[in-house]
Formats: sequence, structure tokens, C-alpha cells
Amino acid sequence: MTVVSVSMPEELLERIDSFSEEHGYTGRSEVIREAARNLLGEFEDRRLEDRDLMAVVTVLFEYETTSVEERMMQLRHEHEGLVASNFHSHVGEHHCMELFVLEGTLEEVSTFVGKIRATRDTLTVDYSVTPVDGFDPASGLGPLSGQSEGESEDTEAASGDAESDGGHDH
Repeated sequence: MTVVSVSMPEELLERIDSFSEEHGYTGRSEVIREAARNLLGEFEDRRLEDRDLMAVVTVLFEYETTSVEERMMQLRHEHEGLVASNFHSHVGEHHCMELFVLEGTLEEVSTFVGKIRATRDTLTVDYSVTPVDGFDPASGLGPLSGQSEGESEDTEAASGDAESDGGHDH
């Protein structure tokens, strides 16, 4: 097996170690391997390909980190055909939450979530994906969801227009 060196904040490493111990993993490598497999497999569900999807993406970041809020605005504009709605809210005294409602294909949703995850200084990214064309709960085609932690790099952005911007006061 190949050994890979990964940089991460000490707090995240401590959480991984605690999780490993609490859930009976043999160590942090096993946790990271499973997380990587889950991340890579999230949008590979063939049952969602070529379907009309609705997704809800929630991003949490620190209030003082205006670069994240600016990046969220850039992504909203860059993906104006995908973003059906967008809402910004304050969470406690030190955090902001950005919520996106998306309507599009698996590839479009996956690309958007990837760009959100690649935004530096996000604390968490949470999402769910649901097919909206002929949805049948008995078929097992229910929501696909995932969550990730921040600590990534910014990506390029284009500009455009957005449909909705929920209020925020900074």
C-alpha cells in the first residue's frame, strides 16, 4: 500500500483519531481511506444519471471570513442556471450559513458541490440530492447526501446573475 502525506489542522486530526477509537477503526488511515472511498463514490450513483435533480447545499463559515461569502456570490453568479435559490443567514455570533437550492443534472450538481468544497476557509459543506422526475420512494431512489469539512483551496470563478439572494446584514 502506498503511503501518502496529508496536511490538515490539528483539530481535524484529533477528531479523526477520536472517531477512529470510538468506532473501532484500526487507526486514522482506515478512517481516511473510508472517507475517500465515500467521497469519490457520492456522485457515482448510476440511478441518478440522466435525471432531473434537486439539491440543497449548506455551507457554514466564520462571520469574519468575507472571502468565503464573496466566493459564494461568485459561484451563485457563475451557476445562475443551476441555482434556483440562495439564502444567507447568521448562525450564532461568529458564523454565517449559505444555503443553495439547485435544480439540474448530476454532473452540474457535482461540479457545484466540488467548487464549494474547494473554497478555502469553509467550516462545513452539507448537501442532499433528490431526483424530481418520477420520484418513487419505493424504488429506493431517495435522497443522496453527504458532508465534508472545510480546509481546501479557492477555485476560479466567472460572473453572471442570480435569481434570489436571501437577506444578510454585515
